Parts: sequence; C-alpha cells; structure tokens
Amino acid sequence: MAQYLILIYEDEAAWATAGPEGYEQAMKEHTAFGHANGAALRGGNALQPTGTATTVRREPTGSFSVTDGPFVETKEALGGYYLVEAADLDEALAVAKQVPAPFGGVEVRPVQVFD
Repeated sequence: MAQYLILIYEDEAAWATAGPEGYEQAMKEHTAFGHANGAALRGGNALQPTGTATTVRREPTGSFSVTDGPFVETKEALGGYYLVEAADLDEALAVAKQVPAPFGGVEVRPVQVFD
C-alpha cells in the first residue's frame, strides 16, 4: 500500500463570509468523511489561515530571510490535508473525491519513500 497526501485548497475569503453555519456544516461533512474513510486515513489536520504563516527562505549568501505571510500569494490557499493509504492512485482519487471542499478543490500527491 502506498501513502498519498490529499491537500485541500480553498478560498479563505469565501470561508470568512460563510459564517458560523457554514463552518459548522463543513465540520459535520469532514466528520462524516472521516467515518466513511477511517480505514484509509492515516492523519490529517486543518491549518490556521495564511495570515498566520511565516515564510523562511535561504539566501544565496547562506543566511535566511524570514517574512510574515504565505510562501506565495494565491486565491486558493492550502487549508488542510489528509494522509491516506491506498492501493494505487485510483483508490486515492476515489477517497479524494469525497473530501468536503466547498470553496475550492483538492490535490492528490503520492508520498515519496526514501530507502
């Protein structure tokens, strides 16, 4: 079995206007997703908004620059992830299609294993 990371990208501005009802509905949907896919799930978390991000970059001189904000400005930001175990990409995609992402979508990437 291989592991895949399902990255959830959504529009933070849409979440900001969704209100408590929208947030509560999303939590219900993620809970249902977890129950339906518990056998495949190996982990997952929501992330704080991009306004809480700090970016670290190595400079050509070897020093580091540290700046407030996300690595890149984008309409849809990484808001959370699920780590799943699946027989193949098709099985991982079947799980990914069930992830609640009302204001965006998901990206599925295989986890690289180093021997």
